[in-house]
Amino acid sequence: MRVLGIESTAHTIGVGIAQNREPHILANEKDKYEPEKGGIHPRDASRHHAEKIGSIISRALKKANLKIDDIDAVAVALGPGMGPCLRVGATAARAISSYFGKPLIPVNHAIAHIEIGNLLSGFSDPLVVYISGGNTSIIAYKQKRYRVFGETQDIALGNLIDTFAREAGLAPPYVVNGRHVVELCAERSKEKKLLDLPYIVKGQDVSYGGLLTSSLKMIGKEDLGDVCYSLVEISYSMITEVAERGLAHTRKKEVILTGGVSASKVLTEKLEKMSALHGAKFFSVPPAFAGDNGAMIAWTGLLEYVHGIIIDPSMAYISQRWRVEEVEVVWKE
Repeated sequence: MRVLGIESTAHTIGVGIAQNREPHILANEKDKYEPEKGGIHPRDASRHHAEKIGSIISRALKKANLKIDDIDAVAVALGPGMGPCLRVGATAARAISSYFGKPLIPVNHAIAHIEIGNLLSGFSDPLVVYISGGNTSIIAYKQKRYRVFGETQDIALGNLIDTFAREAGLAPPYVVNGRHVVELCAERSKEKKLLDLPYIVKGQDVSYGGLLTSSLKMIGKEDLGDVCYSLVEISYSMITEVAERGLAHTRKKEVILTGGVSASKVLTEKLEKMSALHGAKFFSVPPAFAGDNGAMIAWTGLLEYVHGIIIDPSMAYISQRWRVEEVEVVWKE
């Protein structure tokens, strides 16, 4: 059984192909929208996706050495995400489903990040630290659903460091040789001076808005390397603290770090040490599968399809705020 998955929730248009035997991932092709300046404009990103999606589907099929007739079903991320971007993937998936007579599978983008982490780690019941440009959540499975045990009350961690990088004149590009430019800037801090910036943890939740504002006010007043160092140390320590609280609360024995920010070696090291202190196994999803990608949609779609989850193309609506708790996880014991 093979499922083709389409991802288009934000800056990345991706197409993956998964099957229910080894190797589970046959293709993971994608293209990322990179603005020349400023942040991501949903309209411009969606235009990029619309121009690229046809060629990326072809690349995925070629990579897997398959034809569309070899595909059993089509999965698509219907949310959460940016409306214009989501519509590109949804439109393509509905068209393929209708024209070629393939069953259509609705996939929650956040759950796809979790399931690809489960597949690659071999973990069965982890605490999930999901960090990206639009998401910051501590998630765990309980009674047929993934539950959010902690999250940001305002902006996401990825949005925090991207916005700071842009306003400080460090980006774009936001990532150089696999490292975020704010982390590279932090390494230029000679004294590793920790500035007095807000550290806001509220129970299981974090808040990054005040940290961003205060960090921006430090530009020009303090050494930029020290500002970057303080921003990285404080923001990563905040999410590590709430992850530790989630681990103590749920008593899980496994921790997965996923999402675009999981490529950070600094954050990985903090969470790895925290997990070890609690005797928990730790796994950081590799960059090719940690950021937005079609393979995670294809794999989660396959899990759903095996358990009979499909949707009529005419009912495949996008949902920009589709939370993980809304999905009944019928495929997990």
